[in-house]
Amino acid sequence: MPPYRNDLWARTMRIVFITQDDPFYLGESFESLLSNLPAGVTPAAGCILNFTPYNKNESLLKKIGRTCKVFGVVFLAQYLLRYAKSIVCARYRVRRVFARHGIPVIEVSGNINSPDFIRQLKEARPDLIVSVAANVIFRKELIAAAPLGCLNVHTALLPKYRGLMPTFWVLKNNEKLTGVSVFFVDEKIDNGPILVQKKVEIRNQTWDELIRETKRVGMQAVAEAIVKIQAGHWAPMANDSAEGTYYSMPTRQDVLEFLARGKRFF
Repeated sequence: MPPYRNDLWARTMRIVFITQDDPFYLGESFESLLSNLPAGVTPAAGCILNFTPYNKNESLLKKIGRTCKVFGVVFLAQYLLRYAKSIVCARYRVRRVFARHGIPVIEVSGNINSPDFIRQLKEARPDLIVSVAANVIFRKELIAAAPLGCLNVHTALLPKYRGLMPTFWVLKNNEKLTGVSVFFVDEKIDNGPILVQKKVEIRNQTWDELIRETKRVGMQAVAEAIVKIQAGHWAPMANDSAEGTYYSMPTRQDVLEFLARGKRFF
């Protein structure tokens, strides 16, 4: 964990966000966060990665085919409809939200851990990096680009449910509770010490509804974490790998079991 620097208290804390232009949830989440940032915090830049649920080297047609194969035709139809609406009504696309708040955007077209990107990142002079749905493993040179390190928000109660699509897996596994964890990033997946953790009760929600709730609570947790770092007082919680569980992208069989248990996507 990076040491607290007392000299940062005397001036504005500069934050760089690393995220993707997710057309479904993140825009509204960032609007909420940016409208409620603690005093003394300046968003210095927003780094936007290419949005993709799968390997970004695949063609769009192949990604659509894979989505249909795993999640089914009904899911794909809903997904594409929402994607089309996000293009027509783009108010809550992440880059639009950043523009409304006067945040300069750094486009990320290549490797986020490359020397070229790290150079651009350092030019923004971040005190703290905040990663939201970046879906990329950060290497130590990237993490060290900000003196206070890098935070990430994960929509699960770490160390359980590390990895991809935790809201799908907690519903499939009939969990009664989930939550969000804001933690200091290291070079492993969802592994660093936890700064803020909040529980969320799972009711009779759809997958979509649970995502929206955990995203909302997650941004509240990010704001709370920033306040703790500003004050220089925190007691990190353990994020023990020995107690952790890891989940990857669901298979078609996982989706069929999800539906058979009465769970719904939308």
